[in-house]
Amino acid sequence: MCGRYAATANPDELIEEFEVEQDRTAEPTRSILKNPQSPPAGTPDYNLAPSKQAPVVLARVPRDTAEGYAGEPAPVRQLRLLTWGLVPSWAKDVKIGMRMINARAESVLEKGSFAKAAASRRCLVPAQGWYEWQKSPVSTDAKGNPRKQPFFMHRADGDVVAFAGLYEFWRDREIADQDDPEAWLTTFTIITTEAEPGLDRIHDRQPLVLERDDWATWLDPAVTDPGEVGRLLAFASPGRFEAHPVGAAVSSNRSNGPQLIEPAGLDELDGVVDPMTGEIIGAAAAGAADSSGGPNPA
Repeated sequence: MCGRYAATANPDELIEEFEVEQDRTAEPTRSILKNPQSPPAGTPDYNLAPSKQAPVVLARVPRDTAEGYAGEPAPVRQLRLLTWGLVPSWAKDVKIGMRMINARAESVLEKGSFAKAAASRRCLVPAQGWYEWQKSPVSTDAKGNPRKQPFFMHRADGDVVAFAGLYEFWRDREIADQDDPEAWLTTFTIITTEAEPGLDRIHDRQPLVLERDDWATWLDPAVTDPGEVGRLLAFASPGRFEAHPVGAAVSSNRSNGPQLIEPAGLDELDGVVDPMTGEIIGAAAAGAADSSGGPNPA
């Protein structure tokens, strides 16, 4: 799964990178958070967690041209702030979104919770990279459970990461005025796929990351053919990503800042599996070397 990521670009950078035609990040939107989001939505966030609002790129036909238009209205590429955790239009409780932060690429076209969105409400979720926690095969925590080491995954070429996502509109029927921003909750989910070799030593799943050449097709709501959508869902190109262990601070969703993505020192690691070599690194590895007895004095 993908339950935490870093979104560090500001709206102006995303508008240029994704060739956005309409910036809607300044519009009032409904949030499900009890307290103000920190950092504020739309500003660099190095520890973006479910239920937060995040910048998302999507394409929509403008409401004022959707009806009574002589030709076929063209969708407009927009940048919006959406809440992470998909809430389907039929949901009775928005809390369902916390169980729908991810959608599996292998079943998203058939699963009822995601199928309609997969057909025509697809989006891109910009990121610098994402976090996953590796369970140590040799080291345990104070409770005797496998020690978990956070890693940060990012593109090896330093380019922007564009997660494939889906979005939905949920209408609060208790608010009569449909033009009231609080009447609508707009949410998204991140699609995941099998982790590529190397990253699978950290976690067996990873976000589906689309290349620039596929962005327009993925965003186009007129592309509804399951075969065409399925082609993008099956996209795989190993070797695009790098990963490094980071400090434990990221495990708290209250922590934030660029220090979270900095590599952890070797002295901070204990029983960590190197994703590239498969070797154990850190304190457990050092302990194993010490127990070998060192050189024979004879």
